[in-house]
Amino acid sequence: MATTALATPGLAFAQPQRAAPPPAQAAPAQTPPGSAAPVATAPAPVAAAPAAPAGPTGVIRRITVRGNERIEPTTVISYLPFQVGDTIDPAKEDLGIKALARTELFSDETLDLTPEGELVVTVTENPIINRVIFEGNSSIKEDKLRDEVTVRPRGIFTRAKAQSDVGRIIELYRRAGRISANVTPQIVELPQKRVDLIFKIDEGPKSGILRVNFLGNHAFSDDELRDVVVTEQTHWYKFFSSNSNFDPDRLEYDKEQLRKYYRNRGFYDFRVASAVAELSPDKNGFVVTYTIDEGPEYKFGKISVETDLKKLDKNVLEALVPFKRGDIYQDEKIEQATDSLTFAAGAAGFAFVDVRPRYTPNRAKGTVDVTFDVKEGPRVYIDRIDIVGNTRTLDYVIRREMNVTEGDAYNRVLVDRSKNQIKALGFFKDVDITETPGSAPDRTGLQVKVTEQPTGELSFSAGYSSIDRLVVDLGVTERNFRGRGEDVRARVSIGYFRKQLDLSFTEPRFLGRDMTAGVDAYGYTYDLTQFSAYKQSTVGIGFRLGFPLSLNSRGSLNYTIRDDDVEIDPTFCDPANLVLSTSLCDQRGHFLTSQVGYGYHLDRRNDYINPTRGYYLDFSQDFAGLGGDVRFVRTIAEGAWYHGFNKTFILSLTGSAGDIEAWGGDHIRINDRFFKGGSSFRGFQVAGIGPRDLTLVSQEGGQATNDALGGKLYAIGSIELTVPTFLPEQYGIKAALFTDFGTEGLLDSFDKRTIDTTTGLKIDNPNVKDDLGLRASAGLSVRWKSPMGPIQFDFSQILKREPYDRTELFRFSTATRF
Repeated sequence: MATTALATPGLAFAQPQRAAPPPAQAAPAQTPPGSAAPVATAPAPVAAAPAAPAGPTGVIRRITVRGNERIEPTTVISYLPFQVGDTIDPAKEDLGIKALARTELFSDETLDLTPEGELVVTVTENPIINRVIFEGNSSIKEDKLRDEVTVRPRGIFTRAKAQSDVGRIIELYRRAGRISANVTPQIVELPQKRVDLIFKIDEGPKSGILRVNFLGNHAFSDDELRDVVVTEQTHWYKFFSSNSNFDPDRLEYDKEQLRKYYRNRGFYDFRVASAVAELSPDKNGFVVTYTIDEGPEYKFGKISVETDLKKLDKNVLEALVPFKRGDIYQDEKIEQATDSLTFAAGAAGFAFVDVRPRYTPNRAKGTVDVTFDVKEGPRVYIDRIDIVGNTRTLDYVIRREMNVTEGDAYNRVLVDRSKNQIKALGFFKDVDITETPGSAPDRTGLQVKVTEQPTGELSFSAGYSSIDRLVVDLGVTERNFRGRGEDVRARVSIGYFRKQLDLSFTEPRFLGRDMTAGVDAYGYTYDLTQFSAYKQSTVGIGFRLGFPLSLNSRGSLNYTIRDDDVEIDPTFCDPANLVLSTSLCDQRGHFLTSQVGYGYHLDRRNDYINPTRGYYLDFSQDFAGLGGDVRFVRTIAEGAWYHGFNKTFILSLTGSAGDIEAWGGDHIRINDRFFKGGSSFRGFQVAGIGPRDLTLVSQEGGQATNDALGGKLYAIGSIELTVPTFLPEQYGIKAALFTDFGTEGLLDSFDKRTIDTTTGLKIDNPNVKDDLGLRASAGLSVRWKSPMGPIQFDFSQILKREPYDRTELFRFSTATRF
């Protein structure tokens, strides 16, 4: 059956053709103000106020519903503000019609009272939406359009809802830079009072930015200010940028960015007089012009802190202010000072404190006096704490990281600390704690909103060495087992030189207390014949216990017992044809190690996952000799310091050092020494630095053993600076310049001896190199949060090395999370 479009205000209906009425044109599309060209628009339908019924006054004897198709009569009657037996008059009849209209279930409603007292309710039901269809959209995906509109399949159709969604769609296109987009809504009537709602979209061309101009600027050039505002000029190479399209809302944001930029550089009186976007004559883009009034440059004048709180020392508070008289005025410094004073007052026990800066500009002297008023604010208590967004992690795992509970006094310092502790779990991509209205004026709620991230990890790493060899490593871990925060690892690692099986379990809240406990059972085989001509097989089990020492520090205890078997081909150690150094040959056999240790961890980073400020320190010692065959004391220390200049440039200084010494007449075996390189020293292979045996095994070919012997001492430092990649943030690509430097060595004299083939006596081996020389490398690290997991590429250049070191110029590693 043929269909035709019948025009209504703002909507075009398609229905089966009957008579031949004059054809009516579809309703014109709606366009927002400020479009590229004038477009005629149809007025939005205005619901006519129902006229007051003129029916006679009387008593309702019976109520009859007519015209309903899907809705039960009893449901219609339930919406009426009167019932059988009530007296009705024109005013009540008007209230009844309005009550039915408010349900949005009906497009027309009438009430009529017969002389017999029968109230006849006649309704015309609104149709049900069968489908919502979008036609003509190409730049915006249909899923995004569906999320924007309010109408849904199987929902009630009203003209007002459809017209409102037209505005939402147009606004969405406007934000995408298509200022001249048109949207025409249509409906197709179907049987059983159903309709298909169609949004016909004419996207129109993109409205680019031809030029961004500035008027009134003297201190900063146009190019400098263009880097401040978000709005960008359209260029062919900016195909990834969405800021080169015209968006009126973006102009307001740009005005705020300009204000922040100037006020953080001393221009206290700065203001944006106007921000105007003009459509070019050929209508192919906009010219945006910002007219600004810079004003003079100011410096900080007198800085003071005033408080009536007796427990707070004004002099101490003034010392916390991060600027002084004569510094260039900056709004950021004011905000930092406010945060510092609030934090200090909270740490001093004032959970309710209000810090407000007062400004007194002196335009004659070009200074701004700042006074910080520190007052005790109104007391507020935590009404309830809601956890949202945790689809996998159980509530109590998050709640036990909170430093506040229901009923406690609100303390911003403790709330911020709780946020950092939840982030430190590593289970969530985002953590946000916001205040919600409480049950009373002195009550507030806290909503902890988290976004889960994968906590399982399927890891893979590979390294390309300077001798054209690929090293591969695989592993599987789960850090949030069953959503309880438990760390369970059943790891099988198979690499070029390593086969390893780990079974590990960690309970983060042992016995319900703030203690961690864990057990590790492991077995591995290292085939180090390519590095040091020996194979090592180890089976062991260890127990761990961690506990807090202070707010930012933790201690740990551990015990490990393991059996090591070092294998070397007997033909290599034949005195008549000695291939290896005697220091290696003496390492053969089974050795049982029983060791106990302790550790100390201090962490003052502002963010445990992605720090930009602060530092951490780790110190540990292990004592072997509580039974077993091995006796040593091993000491390891490491730490890092972070300083973020901004969110792009972050400087980090890291360092680590270790020493192992024998006692009781024992010596340090090769499997207990330190082997550094690979990921621990970029630019060098695994075990690529440190003492090495260069004894010749082939006089004709000049071939040396080149076995790594490991070191008793190492010290490695690293300087790293993250740098911008000029790629969109959603790509997840970051880069950093680095330089690594350090040394390894200091063997015992026992390990530097060999056998004189003529006398059979042990003598010093001149081919064992142990120089403790400085090694250094520099390069670029690229980190990419790829769909398969984080990937890191290291490109290195050697700056300093020993001739016998083994290097690698490129290395990559990755881990796939689940």
